Amino acid sequence: MFLKDKLSRFTHRIRPCHVVFLLFILTGSYQAIAQRPRSRVDQLSDEDVQNFYRKAQASGLSEVQIEQAAMSQGYTLDDIAKMRKRIAQIRTLTSLPQNNLPPESFKGRSFPSDLSMRRDSLYPDTMRRDTSRRLKVFGASLFENAKMSFEPNLRIATPRNYVVGPDDEIKIDISGASTGDFNLKVSPEGTVKVPDLAPIFVSGLSIEQAEQRIIARLRQGGYQGLGKAGSGTSATVSLTNIRSIRVILVGEVVRPGTYTISSLGSVLNALYLAGGPNPETGSFRKIQVIRGNRVVRTLDLYDFILRADQRDNIPLRDQDVIRVADYEAHIELNGQVRRPAIFEVLPGETLKTVLGFAGGFGDDAYRASITLRRNTARERRIITITEEQIATFVPKAGDKYNVGKILERYENRIQVAGAVMRPGDYSLEPGLETVKQLITRAEGLRKDAFTNRATIVRERTDMDQENLSFDLGKLMRGEVADIALQSQDSLTILSIRDLREAYYVTIEGAVNKPDTVEFIANMSVADLIARAGGFQEGAKPNLIEVARRIRQDSAGVRTTTQEIHRFSLDRNLQMTPLESNSGGATAFRLQPFDIVYVRTSINYEAQRQAFVYGEVMQPGNYVIYNRQERIGDVIQRAGGLKPEAYLAGAQFKRDGQLIGNDLRNLIADPGGEENLLLQNGDTLYIPRRSEIITVQGAVLNPSSISYKASYTFDDYISEAGGFTDNARQRKAYVNYPNGRKDRTHSFLFFASRPHVEPGSTIVIPFKPIDSSRISPAERIGILSLLATVSIALINVILR
Repeated sequence: MFLKDKLSRFTHRIRPCHVVFLLFILTGSYQAIAQRPRSRVDQLSDEDVQNFYRKAQASGLSEVQIEQAAMSQGYTLDDIAKMRKRIAQIRTLTSLPQNNLPPESFKGRSFPSDLSMRRDSLYPDTMRRDTSRRLKVFGASLFENAKMSFEPNLRIATPRNYVVGPDDEIKIDISGASTGDFNLKVSPEGTVKVPDLAPIFVSGLSIEQAEQRIIARLRQGGYQGLGKAGSGTSATVSLTNIRSIRVILVGEVVRPGTYTISSLGSVLNALYLAGGPNPETGSFRKIQVIRGNRVVRTLDLYDFILRADQRDNIPLRDQDVIRVADYEAHIELNGQVRRPAIFEVLPGETLKTVLGFAGGFGDDAYRASITLRRNTARERRIITITEEQIATFVPKAGDKYNVGKILERYENRIQVAGAVMRPGDYSLEPGLETVKQLITRAEGLRKDAFTNRATIVRERTDMDQENLSFDLGKLMRGEVADIALQSQDSLTILSIRDLREAYYVTIEGAVNKPDTVEFIANMSVADLIARAGGFQEGAKPNLIEVARRIRQDSAGVRTTTQEIHRFSLDRNLQMTPLESNSGGATAFRLQPFDIVYVRTSINYEAQRQAFVYGEVMQPGNYVIYNRQERIGDVIQRAGGLKPEAYLAGAQFKRDGQLIGNDLRNLIADPGGEENLLLQNGDTLYIPRRSEIITVQGAVLNPSSISYKASYTFDDYISEAGGFTDNARQRKAYVNYPNGRKDRTHSFLFFASRPHVEPGSTIVIPFKPIDSSRISPAERIGILSLLATVSIALINVILR
């Protein structure tokens, strides 16, 4: 009957899909779990929960309607809470499709009191995500935080001041000389019934008072001395199930209505279920708890948000009414404050109070004044609030305050850069007002300072810059007056290195680490060689050259552009001059840009090798011991050829590339042109005689064929099936195994084919594809067209 009443009450606003969803709640999921003793929600599979979630979203029912329909069929608050947790877990693990997620403005929120089922159409436009850059109402985010549901903890011990009411379940455990165990449920009349005893009225009592009354009645019913010292019998009274209460939220809340919550629930718990105050119209500072038509407490959420003050977050009772009033005044505070937002202001509060709500000024805030835009009866007005007025200035509704940012400018900064010991920024203050005082504060000049000239860049009154140059040396010696500094002055003192090229010297040739290094005064040639790691093994230390630039200018053009100095050193870097314009060798010092050359000995040369392998007696690497050694010489050093060596197919490679060379007459004629001089890395391979001929290219059957002394070029082509139609017969050629090639020679209509030797490869090139040629099918089509045209013309003429 309860369900019928509910359905009839909502008939005028429930669509057919709503009925389907209700049937799912009342028949599908209920029947699936009614036969199981455990919690109903625990018996649902993940798929059932997902389907439940989707159907609930599609139904369009409000949360209160869904809750009422579920509870009418025996679902408890624990079941509803478990369903919410199951849906949240499945959404996290499996990511439901995007079109099944809650509205954009509620993504990531927790849903403490309902089944997490919402549609965009259920909420006013004010709760949708605002994509503009307008400020948010301070405190609204509290009710969008997924990790703050304000749910009461049901697993803690029942508070001793908890007021007992109908539907609470009380457990009495008697132990000692007498034992007993009673589970008592508070009736709607507010009583509990102990067997063989009259009903005990406990409604409206605290749990402590109810315990005392129940124990007193048990003493009268046969448990003498229960709870008294020395009796040996004790009793404990506890709550095993806490009732639910209904509270009503009215006024400017996001979702006003009646909510079922735990009897341990507080004002914040109920507000969270209803979505909190409406940010557009509701007050966050005047939330009234009405009990028995009387306001028992007024909650200011700012106290909780800013100071964690929960004195007004009182526990609720059944039929309590929470009313959220309209806000009185909203003001905007933007700019360089820690929490820019729209704040609610109560009568008597000042701008200083609002700054406290915003966390005070930001680090870069301009505190001397605040700009206010205030609405008047006809237009707006700009007001400048000084720092002294902040404590007493009273905001009005619609005010917009902006805290500016300090300028990127210093009121007393002076700078020094360049060749001083401590360059940087300094303050213009008494005792630091002139150039000399600034240099002294920067711990003096560096030794490389260029004192003939220094510059000050100064800012004019029109903010243009001007340059002031002076002789720093005379100023430091007191020969000219010290220069007074102004704010924003920048003093630059150059180093002598800033006015010249970078000095360096270079060493090249037979040293271990040739390099270009920074010039150091008083460096000798021996010092530079030592810094370069000393001589290489093949160095010629008795011939060192130093090339030096000519710096002195002259009236005419010189024929020589460099000075050359020659020295002789031994391995111990002791120097004697060979030819120099600088006097003694020991007094010779390098100058910037000098280049030192260390030559290599004439006959010094690293080992060079050639590699011989194949059909020789002793294959391997062989050093080239003189500049006249040739291929034939290294073959003799390798012990000569083996009997099966095929010299006509010998392959000679240099730098990895095969050199076409016929070495078959090498042994008989060592002076022949084919007997090349050896170079480092040369490779000689002497194979056995190959009995295979390979035919490649434009033949019908490219293949390998055994060599036959009686076969000619054309015989091998015939063995490969003959030429194809697109073969370039006159361009055929032969690759010999030694890297040489021979092509077909043509004269008039005659072609002379190359000789084929064992191991050769015959290559027949293809003709290039001619895209301009007409195919046979195209020829037939053209002829058919011409024939048709001709017949038509003849018919016309005959007529």
